[in-house]
Order: sequence, then C-alpha cells, then structure tokens
Amino acid sequence: MVNETIDTEFLDELTFEPLTKANWNQFVQLFGAKGACGNCWCMYYRLKKADFVEGKLDDGNKDSMKELVWANKPTGILGFYEGQPIAWCAFAPREDFMKIENSRVHKRIDDEAVWSIPCFFIDKNFRRLGVSVALLNGVIAYAKRKK
Repeated sequence: MVNETIDTEFLDELTFEPLTKANWNQFVQLFGAKGACGNCWCMYYRLKKADFVEGKLDDGNKDSMKELVWANKPTGILGFYEGQPIAWCAFAPREDFMKIENSRVHKRIDDEAVWSIPCFFIDKNFRRLGVSVALLNGVIAYAKRKK
C-alpha cells in the first residue's frame, strides 16, 4: 500500500490490541530486521544506556522485549489494518520506563499511578495519514476499558 493513494477512511478499519505472546510474530514483522530503528525494539526508555547499547547486538533488545511479553508485562499496543500490523505504541506504567522515571525534566509531581507513552512506530507506508492519532485514541480506549 502506498500512502499517496490511500483514502484516510481506512482509519475506521484499524484495530488495536496489546502486545502478547499470541501476536509477538506480528510485532516482529512490523519492527523488521532493524528492530524498528537501530535495533531498539522499544527498549530505549526501559534500560540504562549501557545496557541498551549492548542490547543492540545479537538481538539483546529484542530478547529483552520478548522476556517482558512472556512475563505478561504491559509493553504496548499494536495497530492492525486488514489483519496486518502497521503501528505500535509503547504504553506501560511510568516506572517501567527507567529513563522517564529517573528524568529531571519529567519529574513526578505526585504519587499517583501513571502510565506513559514514550514511543510510536508506524509502518513507512502508513505515515502522515493520521495513524498515530488513531493509535493514540485506541490506547485511550484500551486504558478506559482496563480502568
């Protein structure tokens, strides 16, 4: 699918589900050989810098994400169009994202439980079409159902 020819009505057909063992292979398909971006596998905000850099080699970050999924930890939401994975949003409790939790810029203002969204990844064929907004709305709907 080439984004210049897509009518944005397809956004109404998007479906969203949390990353689980059952859809792990679709997550891997979406992230591709490069792990979305430089073998990140959406672990950048979850690890110390040295651990993240080391994890870029030999599928370390991919394996770390898989461990989280297999442990049934919240990791994020996948977006699908016609059954194909086209979007990802990292979504988990703030404390799961070490770089946010320890940030001086994003300091906690209270002790309330907060979930954070540090990252989106959209398939290159679906960028600039409103998928990230639809995905964010899907995350919000999911969070309300789980409340």
